[in-house]
Amino acid sequence: MEAKKPVLAVQMYTLRDLAQNDMIGALRSVKEIGYDGIELAGFGNASPQEVKDAVDELDLQIVSAHAGFDALQNDPESVIEESRIMGNQFVVCSSLPQEKRGSAAGYIETGQVLNVAGARLREAGLQLCYHNHNFEFDDKFDEGYGFDLIYENSEPRNLQAEIDTYWVQKGGENPAQYIRKYAGRAPLIHIKDMSQDGDFTEIGNGTLDWPAIFSASRSGGAVAYIVEQDTCPGDPLDSLRLSFENFQKMDV
Repeated sequence: MEAKKPVLAVQMYTLRDLAQNDMIGALRSVKEIGYDGIELAGFGNASPQEVKDAVDELDLQIVSAHAGFDALQNDPESVIEESRIMGNQFVVCSSLPQEKRGSAAGYIETGQVLNVAGARLREAGLQLCYHNHNFEFDDKFDEGYGFDLIYENSEPRNLQAEIDTYWVQKGGENPAQYIRKYAGRAPLIHIKDMSQDGDFTEIGNGTLDWPAIFSASRSGGAVAYIVEQDTCPGDPLDSLRLSFENFQKMDV
């Protein structure tokens, strides 16, 4: 049977300024452009229930929601309750505190902490993932990259990957190769392009090898492509629209 086509979603951090004043309007704009889903990074000026009601009305899928390391370590029940309201399957640890970086021991402990949190979320029917930046590749030890140490010290069923293509490239590694390395453990892919000067740019306008990335993602079992652009040259909605149009032109 042919694998289900991954959902094309927007990480709402891209629209954080708009969402701060009009989260519901931001959601409507995402739908109008043509995206199928969203990934949450907070709720802007709306309540969780208001966001849930809006996405249901708009027929948008909440693919995943970001959560902080502290909340996952110390208050996973609040994360579980929020996900219960929103109906998302995936919860993503958005980053690491500074004190966990810079040492192999810090990354090993991170893997262990997220393994415990992931086990608790799994009991509640949720899947925990970790979202990388470039520092996990900048931190390289005798034991390997910080990125790999997190996963080597956690169980795949308790911690999977949300691989961010831009940040892997920024860290000096090949995004497609890393997606293949974590095949079966990388359900979420942040598709984010890099300009010639190393900055953020719209999907298809930069230097990343998208055919290789999408091929690796498909064969590795990705269920969602999530567009995120940390900074945009103008209106972020224009950037999201251009990324959507360029994506539609690709043979994905």
